[in-house]
Amino acid sequence: MKEINLNKQVFEKQAFDNTIDTSFSELTTSTQLITTSSTPTIDQFFQDYQTLFYTIPKFGDTNSHEYLVINSQAYIGTVGGNDDLVEALIAEVTELRTENIALQQELANNVAKSATEALTQLQDTLNG
Repeated sequence: MKEINLNKQVFEKQAFDNTIDTSFSELTTSTQLITTSSTPTIDQFFQDYQTLFYTIPKFGDTNSHEYLVINSQAYIGTVGGNDDLVEALIAEVTELRTENIALQQELANNVAKSATEALTQLQDTLNG
């Protein structure tokens, strides 16, 4: 059997830190290999939105079309902004309906009056 001599080199703590590189810088070849999640561009967002449009639930507190509408309206300031217009239009429709009923009643009264007058004339003609 052949004899093998092994030599062991021992360092003090300070000498070890000065001699041995304990960082992992040798393991990476480029900083470009490290990927981070990036924010999609506006174009990418709308492309994804169009792709997912029919898979997004219509209603829901989050992740729905309803959620997008409510948040977008809050952002652009139309939530509550249309309430005044809607209320004004409802009041106008109510007023027009009331006016329409009054005109229909007036028309019915005029038709009834004309019919009564025509009947009276007919009776006078027959009686006289």
